[in-house]
Amino acid sequence: MVDLRLKHWHPVAAYLYVLHLDGPALAWEYLRRHPEYRHDWLHRLQRPDAAQNWGLRLLEDPTLDARDAHPIWFPDSYGVHLYPDADPMPDAERFALWPIPGDKFLMHDGVRLVLRVRWPGGCLRLALAPGLADGMAYVYAVRAGADLLAHAQALTLEMSKLALESGAIPIAVVRPRPALSALQELHTLQALDATLAGASLRDIAEGLFGSKAVARDWHADGALRARMRRLVCRGDTLMRGGYRRLAQLPAPVQGRSSPLAKRP
Repeated sequence: MVDLRLKHWHPVAAYLYVLHLDGPALAWEYLRRHPEYRHDWLHRLQRPDAAQNWGLRLLEDPTLDARDAHPIWFPDSYGVHLYPDADPMPDAERFALWPIPGDKFLMHDGVRLVLRVRWPGGCLRLALAPGLADGMAYVYAVRAGADLLAHAQALTLEMSKLALESGAIPIAVVRPRPALSALQELHTLQALDATLAGASLRDIAEGLFGSKAVARDWHADGALRARMRRLVCRGDTLMRGGYRRLAQLPAPVQGRSSPLAKRP
């Protein structure tokens, strides 16, 4: 039996941050656990082109969780693009970086500057076009396509979130009870880490729900055992390519001659 005291996946408190992650951040949590991705990171100097195999522009350090990592997905999944306004109105709003509320992180993805803004309970990603500078009038842009309406709705939602935070960031935030889907992601990641550490289904159940619950409800064809199987299977599926859906990335091209055929 695996010694649970020696496994980093056992403390549930270590996963609480997962309850407040959005899709791209959750995608990173699953990808960074992939053994082959971690191998590519260790050998990144010998494989400079490996990032796109995983849906990234640049390889990111898998030891960093979503609170500290800044993965740049390719094609990008930024909901909001900012461009200089070529024909601004006299009263046009001007771009200003520092008044944007929240913690800001800027990086270049090889094409443009990417700005990630985080505040308690929220996160926004902005793609800044080359040439956009402080004090310039600017416009929002979304990618053209059949799902233009969905893109426009997403842009409105993202900018509404930012507008609500335009005042002072509160010191403390009262958050609603986490959704069941967020709790499922927490349990899935915990079960995935346990599986990668060599834990059995029963070990995982004890780590997630306690030994008393397992002693009472663990049966060969019981619901608890079936739930553990589903969590383990879900975690493995998301790690081995399913994360692309969370990051809003297209599925990789598969084929007999494709180098990605055995990739996620």
